[in-house]
Amino acid sequence: MVEETRRSTPPPPAAPAATRGRIDKRRAILAAAEAVFTREGYTLAGIDAIAAEAGVSKPTIYNHLGGKENLFRTVVVEAAIESSGRILTALEAFPTDAEELHPRLTAIAHRVVQCQAGEKGWALQRLVYAEAARFPDLYDTIREGGTVRIVDALAGRLARLAHGGHLDIDDPVTAANQFLALISGDLPTLTALGTRPVDDAALHRAVTAGVTTFLRAFTPRAEPADPPASVAGAGTRASGPITAAPRR
Repeated sequence: MVEETRRSTPPPPAAPAATRGRIDKRRAILAAAEAVFTREGYTLAGIDAIAAEAGVSKPTIYNHLGGKENLFRTVVVEAAIESSGRILTALEAFPTDAEELHPRLTAIAHRVVQCQAGEKGWALQRLVYAEAARFPDLYDTIREGGTVRIVDALAGRLARLAHGGHLDIDDPVTAANQFLALISGDLPTLTALGTRPVDDAALHRAVTAGVTTFLRAFTPRAEPADPPASVAGAGTRASGPITAAPRR
C-alpha cells in the first residue's frame, strides 16, 4: 500500500513558464549591465546599450530593475555577494588543528586569493572606486554583504585554532583582517590593479610569504624551561655581595 502511494504521488509542480522567463530576463539584463558598466563606466553606460546587449527592450529593463542607478547598485551588490560566496566556500576547508598547518593554511590562502584575482572582480572593483563619490554609501553596502561575512567566518575558524592552543590570538577579528591583508596585499601591484595577468610563481611567493608572516606572529611561543637546580643555586650564590676574606 505504501509503495502504491509513493508511485501515485505526483512530482512537485515545475515553476511556471512565465516565472522562469522573468528570472532568465533578469539574469540577462544583469549580465549585460555588468558588461556595459565595466566597459564604459557609469556615466557613459546607457540603458539603450544594456538593452541591446541583453536582447530585451528598454521597458523590460525598467520593469525588472528600475532605472540606471538601481541597475548599477544591483549589479555591484550581487557581484560582491557572489564573490564572497566563493571565498566562504574556500574557507570551509580551513584547518582545525596544527597538523601541517603552514601548507594547509597556504592552500586555503591560495584559493581565497584566486577568488579575488579574477578579471571580473577587478573590473567591478575599479568601477566601485571610480564611482565612490557618486555612490558614497555603496562601499558600506558591499562591505556588509561581502567583506564582513568573510572576516566573521575567518575569525571563527581562527578562534577555534586559538582555543585549541594552536594559535595565540587575542582578537580573532583583527587577526582575520590581518591574514587577508597579508595574503592579498601584493595583488594590486602584481596585477597592476587587475589590468595584466599575474605570474603564478610570483603569486605563490606572495601568498606563501603572507602565511609565513602570519604564523610567525601568532604561533604560540614555547615557555622557557626552568634551569637545573644546581645552576639555579649557583646563580643565587653568585648574586650576593662579594666580600674579601678576613686577614689573619
